[in-house]
Amino acid sequence: MVTNEHTAAIRAAGLRVTRPRLAVMEAVDAHPHSDTETILAAVRDTLDGVSRQAVYDVLRALTDVGLVRRIQPSGHVSLYETRIADNHHHLVCRVCGTVHDVDCAVGEAPCLAASDDHGFHIDEAEVIYWGVCADCVAASDAPE
Repeated sequence: MVTNEHTAAIRAAGLRVTRPRLAVMEAVDAHPHSDTETILAAVRDTLDGVSRQAVYDVLRALTDVGLVRRIQPSGHVSLYETRIADNHHHLVCRVCGTVHDVDCAVGEAPCLAASDDHGFHIDEAEVIYWGVCADCVAASDAPE
């Protein structure tokens, strides 16, 4: 059961297990790459009356301890996901804003090894691929 996994993860992160934290983890799992409003609506389906501020606070706490990842493609609101165990990347549609996971960047460009690490111990590379999704391409090709 997902709730048991979330309970264990929250405890392991040193946080107290609360109904709002469990509800937010389940909502983010069910709706990856969702904004706060979508997560709030999903949480309210489970916990009627939970405040907007409570959801914001939970998202911040879960992000701070690394249980939730926040991404913010340029020009977009923050989006959240629970896929945190790998260094995956994202593909964003310029038209509708749809976001998809991309497991690994391959090839020569974009490069993932910094030409000069300036003494940093690099542990992550964030790549966002931009383009137009198949649905939006099909819609733009449709006769009017």
